[in-house]
Amino acid sequence: MTRHFAIVDTTLREGEQWANAHFSSEDRLAIANLLVQFGVEYIEMTSPCASPQSTADLRSIAALPLGNTKLLTHTRCNLDDVRLAAECGVAGVNILFGTSPYLRQWSHGRSIEAILEEVGPVVRFLQERNIEVRFSCEDSFRTPLPDLLRVYQAVDLLGVQRVGIADTVGIATPRDVERVVGAVRNAVRCDIEFHGHNDGGCAIANAYAALEAGATHIDTTILGIGERNGIAALSGLIARLYLSEPESVAGYALPMLAQLDHTVAAILGIQVPFNACITSETAFAHKAGLHTKAVLANPSTYEAIDPKAFGRERNVLIGHRLTGRHALQSRANTLGLDLSDTTIIAIAAQLKAAADDQPLTLDEVDALLRSSTLQAA
Repeated sequence: MTRHFAIVDTTLREGEQWANAHFSSEDRLAIANLLVQFGVEYIEMTSPCASPQSTADLRSIAALPLGNTKLLTHTRCNLDDVRLAAECGVAGVNILFGTSPYLRQWSHGRSIEAILEEVGPVVRFLQERNIEVRFSCEDSFRTPLPDLLRVYQAVDLLGVQRVGIADTVGIATPRDVERVVGAVRNAVRCDIEFHGHNDGGCAIANAYAALEAGATHIDTTILGIGERNGIAALSGLIARLYLSEPESVAGYALPMLAQLDHTVAAILGIQVPFNACITSETAFAHKAGLHTKAVLANPSTYEAIDPKAFGRERNVLIGHRLTGRHALQSRANTLGLDLSDTTIIAIAAQLKAAADDQPLTLDEVDALLRSSTLQAA
């Protein structure tokens, strides 16, 4: 899949829908600039119909030099919405309609036939203005597949750049994604965008499955924020792609991932999750003696991701009761201390006993190693 995909980062649209998110104009500008520097192919922003400030911010960012990054907005499939979006100067508009029986009955009340009647004029309006168009079936995985294919084939014939497959309620599994995306891939000629929520914990796995099945565009947000439990996290998707094919992400400024996550976390007033791929404080921390021995000899034994590729550093923890003598010996060498195996074993036993009460700081471990050197002298 090397470079046969594009990232649509929707932190400034889907991410704004996370319960505790409220981005100021300055926040939006800072996030957009970082995403451009990182190298995402698309940035999606909130519909200008949402509020006066949403309109103003969309206009402002659309006027910036964004390099190779295209600016999109996300609107309902009606002429009033897309007219305002076009006036804001965006490169593309992502339009949608709910197609599942749930949304057709309880959201907008339209049949599949009525949906298709409304799509045509909206798509033509955007095409006449040379604006990129994506049409998405909201709640795709609870839409009967024949209905889904009927809609996608119809909009494909209209000449949209891509269709969007949305796991709106996070119900899909990777096998479901493979089946549905594969069926759509066989039914249309245009590109395919995948948007997967994380309610079932499968957002990143589903995004990767979509790529394997033929999707060309994947939606992400920084930290995975979004409606309810959010969608695929940008850092998580990059980690998954790097593990499978490092060259597929070589075009992105990978050392910026941690800055992206920490910047947005600070804006939101939260911590980067402890288990965030690549960017968490403990992403490259090694603790157990069995692990640290092997990692010190060859990092690839317990690191499939090279921290240096992402501007991160490995951290071998030693001030705890699980520490091993090889980690202590490595620390002694770093400090320039010449300690015998017998001495290191004795220090390890002393440290473990002390750490049963609480872990030691690195300064305390260093003091223990140095005191043993003095005693030996």
